[in-house]
Amino acid sequence: MADVRDMYMAHANLRREISLLPKLIQDVAPGDTKRAEVVGEHASMVCGVLHQHHEGEDLLLWPRLSERGGAEAEAIVPLMHAQHHAIEEANAEVSRLLPGWRATAQGGAELAAAFERLRVALMEHLATEESQLLPLAEKYVTAAEWKEMGEHGMRATPKKYLALITGMTMYEGDPEVIKGVLAEAPLPVRLIMPIVARRAYAAHAKRVHGTATPQRFSTPAR
Repeated sequence: MADVRDMYMAHANLRREISLLPKLIQDVAPGDTKRAEVVGEHASMVCGVLHQHHEGEDLLLWPRLSERGGAEAEAIVPLMHAQHHAIEEANAEVSRLLPGWRATAQGGAELAAAFERLRVALMEHLATEESQLLPLAEKYVTAAEWKEMGEHGMRATPKKYLALITGMTMYEGDPEVIKGVLAEAPLPVRLIMPIVARRAYAAHAKRVHGTATPQRFSTPAR
């Protein structure tokens, strides 16, 4: 059956990057369009990762749990759908505000507040998913079906961001879990991707966060 530990790794990435964004935006001086573009591109990428992550669950996870999980699924899957809807609404709002701020570095307080609303909705959802939903996935979803969600995310990721997003996700990952995620990749990928991905994220984090080792927000897997 599914080994869901990689979901904790994905969640740590989302927790970290969404949680750090309100202050990143607030710290950009009004009119500093160069810095706004750096932070804005990062914010847009993170919002895309969030959307793709939830899209994969909506398409490939919730239907299977609803079909197989009986009363256990009936108690939690509708809440997951409702939380996803609230998160997508908040994500749409930041996506609406982001282009104007990137171009002008004006309106940062409004954008930061919108990201804070997104952060609050996301934190509640991730905690509930980890405590109530992932145990059901371990019971009712096969390893092959679980793998489909990762493949969906990979297909949806722009190639120019592939190594970077991989490094972002690995940053707080358990080495054993990372090894498992890469287990079926060709040998050169298994050997090279961890190195390339970590370097890509370290350079990106230095540019965006001012450090190659930004604050960690992970919740340990059970």
